[in-house]
Amino acid sequence: MGKAKFGVFGLAVMGQNLARNIARHGFPVALYNRTGSRTEHFVQEFGKEGDFTPAGSPADLVAAIEHPRPILLMVKAGAPVDDAIGELLPHLEAGDIVIDGGNSFFRDTQRRTREMEAKSLRFIGAGVSGGEEGALEGPSIMPGGTREAYAEVEPILSAIAAQVDGTPCCAYIGPDGAGHYVKMVHNGIEYADIQLIAESYDLLRHATGLEAGELAEVFRTWNEGDLESYLIEITSQVLAKVDAGSGRPLVDVILDEAAQKGTGKWSSQSALDLGVPTTSISEAVFARFLSAEKEQRVAASRVLPGPNGGRRSPETIVDAVRDALYASKIVAYAQGFEQLAAASQEEGWELDLGTLATIWRGGCIIRARFLNRIRDAYAEDPELQNLLLAPYFVEGLSRCQQAWREVAALAVELGIPTPAFSSALAYYDGYRRERSPAALIQGLRDFFGAHGYRRIDRPGDFHTRWAQDGSEVQL
Repeated sequence: MGKAKFGVFGLAVMGQNLARNIARHGFPVALYNRTGSRTEHFVQEFGKEGDFTPAGSPADLVAAIEHPRPILLMVKAGAPVDDAIGELLPHLEAGDIVIDGGNSFFRDTQRRTREMEAKSLRFIGAGVSGGEEGALEGPSIMPGGTREAYAEVEPILSAIAAQVDGTPCCAYIGPDGAGHYVKMVHNGIEYADIQLIAESYDLLRHATGLEAGELAEVFRTWNEGDLESYLIEITSQVLAKVDAGSGRPLVDVILDEAAQKGTGKWSSQSALDLGVPTTSISEAVFARFLSAEKEQRVAASRVLPGPNGGRRSPETIVDAVRDALYASKIVAYAQGFEQLAAASQEEGWELDLGTLATIWRGGCIIRARFLNRIRDAYAEDPELQNLLLAPYFVEGLSRCQQAWREVAALAVELGIPTPAFSSALAYYDGYRRERSPAALIQGLRDFFGAHGYRRIDRPGDFHTRWAQDGSEVQL
């Protein structure tokens, strides 16, 4: 038996499924997991799917792979990645490639890249999206590192990635932490998308009285139009699920506390550092924080008053909520792509935004019909500043904006929180205004802090002596 072509370190569900995917495509795989029994169980259950070589130690894993060795780490982000690298380092040789396939913070990836290069080793930070099913059947893969290192693993990564119209959902992203940064923002958009879907469900259920099963059919129908996407599809399936024990819709017995693993928060923090207004992503993160305050919310529900509410006929608002959801999704994606463009310029990554839309069309969680339109928008105008300005999305927003406003107003009237809907609409209205109230903000800042301001009629920075004679001086 010859040596393996690829190694996988870490056999939790994602690691297992990626290893199976690689082997199914004809590449021999060496396997290692710190808990050896998991490796043994994997080989017993899936060994017939391909050529697997189980390893009992990091040294055995390295020895089982043909040099230069590509080794995929599928361990939790943070210290576990550094620990895994530390276990491998004594056994690696110059030119070997370590690939981090987890959701690592991009700054950690940049640091690890420098550390590995100092030892004549190569490091790839690869975002992998698609969950358990995607890992096995074909994920979207976002690898960052040197082009030369990527070229060596590209045949394997492209083979196992999802395929859309004959194009693999995998492409070289950029240097050092670019791949993990793109995956981070992908997840931020995912947060916003999920929050918008949840708000649509919440508003329709409480405004119309439709039950979960009826709303499952609404989302199934929506998935046949412009909203077609993986998340809309599985929303229908989740809402249709009945709990076997209670006979109630499963969504009604799931605790209403949304967990998170940090990528959405990182995305918001990075956007703040870059000065990019990703309001939809940030509101989605805040909504999860608020959901976690379950005990406080229960107590508040007993003392804080709200509007009297009232029901609406489903016929009058289902289509309006659909349009509001579509318009808000456009804003969320536009904000995410604006953040990617800003980070690319800041870090010198030269991200190809059209390519990102292309590789997100299959395998990943946010795959959606209108990613084709995003790809087309950047193909037509590579310098496009904001997706809201692309003709296709201008038309869509124009068509949906009245319903969007009516839905936001209805939510306020009924006391149903829609932070993502509302912030997306506020962003849209703020972005389309030629003149904003920021002039007053600058005047106030100058008054209390002498921060200065610029004028619209002549160049330079100015300050008004507010507490003295009210005269203006140029700074």
